[in-house]
Formats: sequence, C-alpha cells, structure tokens
Amino acid sequence: MRQAEAPSPLAALIEAELLQPVPPAISAFAARLATQGQGALAVLFYGSNLRTGDLEGVLDFYILVERLRDWHGAALPALANQWLPPNVGYHEWVNEAGQTLRAKVAVLDLEQFRRGVAGRGIDTTLWARFAQPTRLIWTRDALAAEAAVAALAAAVVTASRWAALLGPERGMASDYWDAVFARTYAAELRVEKSTRPLSLAAHDPQRYAQALYAGWQADGLAFSRDTNGVLVPALTPEARLRAERAWSAHARWGKPLNLLRLTKSVFTFAGGADYVAWKVERHSGYRLPLSDWQRRHPLLAAPKALWTLWRRGVLR
Repeated sequence: MRQAEAPSPLAALIEAELLQPVPPAISAFAARLATQGQGALAVLFYGSNLRTGDLEGVLDFYILVERLRDWHGAALPALANQWLPPNVGYHEWVNEAGQTLRAKVAVLDLEQFRRGVAGRGIDTTLWARFAQPTRLIWTRDALAAEAAVAALAAAVVTASRWAALLGPERGMASDYWDAVFARTYAAELRVEKSTRPLSLAAHDPQRYAQALYAGWQADGLAFSRDTNGVLVPALTPEARLRAERAWSAHARWGKPLNLLRLTKSVFTFAGGADYVAWKVERHSGYRLPLSDWQRRHPLLAAPKALWTLWRRGVLR
C-alpha cells in the first residue's frame, strides 16, 4: 500500500498555523455565518483582531463558497461579486453569553480566491493579505480544508516571490517583507499610517522568516543565508528590472480598482447602515437610531442621519 506523501515545508507551516485555536465565540460566530447561505466551503479569520485577540472591534472573515449564485440566492449580487469581487457585509450577533460580536464578511468563490492568491491579474489584495497569519475557523469537510491550505500556501509563494524581486539584493527576512508590504499598501487605498506596513512582520519575526524561506523553496528560488541571517536570493539585475516594470501595472491600477470596489459597496454592502451606526457610537458614544426603512435604503436615509448627527454635535 502506497504511503501518503509528506506535506511540503510550506504546506506543513500553513496547516499548523491555520488550525491554531481561536476563542470559541469566534468559531461559533463563523459557523453561524457559514450556514446563512448555501454552499459555504470554509471561513477564514485574519487581520488585526487575530493579532491582538480583541473581540470588541470588528472581526475580519472571508467566506469561500462553491458557487456565488447559490450563496447569494439572487442573480444581481452574484454578478456583482463575479465582476468586481468580493461582496462585503457587516454582521452582528449576540451570543448565549450576551456578548455582541461584530464582523466584516467578504465572500468569494473558491476559484476566485485561488486566482487572487496566485497573483493572476493586477490585484494585490488577496495574496498580500493572506500571506499574513490566518485561521481556518470553519470548514465543510476535509477536501475544503485541503483547498484552503493549498490556497494560503499559494499566497505565501506569491508574496515571497515579489518580496525577493522588489526587496534588497541582500538583507534580513524582515527587510523583504517590509519591502513587499510597503509596495502593496502603496498600491491600495489605505487609511492606516504610512508606517503600518513596516510593523506587520514585526508582530512575529520568526513566523515571517520561516514563511519566506519556505515560500522561496516552494517557488524554486535559490538563496543563501549566512550565520547572521542575512539572505541573498539568486536573482539577476535583469530579473529585478523586469519585476519593477511588471509592478508598474499594480501601482497604476491598484487604487482605481479599490475605488471601484468602494463605489460598488455603496450598493452591495449588506448591513452597511448598522456598521456606520456602530462606528459612530464607538468614536462618539452616541448610538444613531435606525429604522427598518433606513436599513433597507441607506442612501436615501443618509441626509437625515447626517442632519441628526450634526444637530447632536457628533459631526463638527
């Protein structure tokens, strides 16, 4: 009987990371979200709340599904998600312990996710985001879990490849991650401080170093490493020049693409009114009352809501 092949160092690293435990409340919330539609395969948890363990803010989830039409249940949102992914929504849940959890939930079908993390196209958001630590907090079955591991490994390969091409000729692992995150942040619409990309790898230097080594090995990129940890990827000046030219498309079209997504979200962001109300309350202490009509028609309701906030002194 043939024995199963041992996973690659990168796959083993990603699988061990994905399956690390999270607070039970987060797992329960993910399971609840996954069963609200048809055809969910996996729920990924990522972002600042994963790093900090904070349950008070907005959790970041990605739901991977088989078919967008099955999940959305209607043609128009499915088409919007197909043409300009992902569709994003805001969800709140009060669990049995009386704790209110909030989440921003993006939805993609599995093939869209695979293309994005493999770096096919000009969009950098998926591979840059999911080269960072992630948790698999709900899955339909073992096959879905395997697909998630493979996709997250592909994200690390894509990110580490660009890190080598855009990073220094020689440097520490953190130097390469800082270089690629600085480029991807600059290519997107971001509200964070300009120093934010430089802090990502600093959260877990050992993890990012291991991911870089494993990503380069999986990509077939030779490199040397001295006793001080200084890395030298085997790249020619011509390869770096071609990469800089190729990156120009990401730099040129990244922000317009993000702006189109933001425009689309005005019409497709489920639960957007509640999300805005929560943000207002979090920053000002004032809870903006919302009617069912305002939730269904956030654009039409916006002028009255703004007037209310101004009259209450929330907007200055």
